[in-house]
Amino acid sequence: MKRLALALALAAGVTPAVFATEYTKIQPDKSSIAFAYQQMGVSMDGRFKAFTGQISFDPAQPEKTKATLDVDLSSVDTGSPENDSEVTGKSWFNTQSFPSARFEVTGVKALGGNRYEVAGKLSIKGTTRDLVAPATFTEQGNAGVFEGSFTLRRGDYAIGEGDWSTFDVVANEIKVNVRVTALAN
Repeated sequence: MKRLALALALAAGVTPAVFATEYTKIQPDKSSIAFAYQQMGVSMDGRFKAFTGQISFDPAQPEKTKATLDVDLSSVDTGSPENDSEVTGKSWFNTQSFPSARFEVTGVKALGGNRYEVAGKLSIKGTTRDLVAPATFTEQGNAGVFEGSFTLRRGDYAIGEGDWSTFDVVANEIKVNVRVTALAN
């Protein structure tokens, strides 16, 4: 009985950080980057089929988060091979010169519950801009699921140059939805 009491006393004195879970291994097959936009007033959807990333996230210390996502822009899937070819060309993503986009987290702020504010730098076609987006985090067994969305203004990154630089055919606002599933270490 004394041993049980001693064990309970020791366990009570252990700080919560000892039991903290850190999520470090992104599972690309359970993650996604999708987008939605308007083309001639019609809602269109797409996604990127290939991206890589690194993450270090501890829900007990979100301010120490480190994460990057690198998106292979040539993996764009608009639902039409003809459109995919157009979008990877020089007027749009220009994947010949700019094969990837990158988002690097610079800060995470807990908002309560499972809600967070994620700040970072988004780089596309040689242009880097600050970005702040709402996100949620949910633990699911030994995995954690991050979900967030933001609106990208394609004109800010010269996505759609020349004849495509106006927004009468393809809207300026692109809604981006990100879901990242990561395993705990």
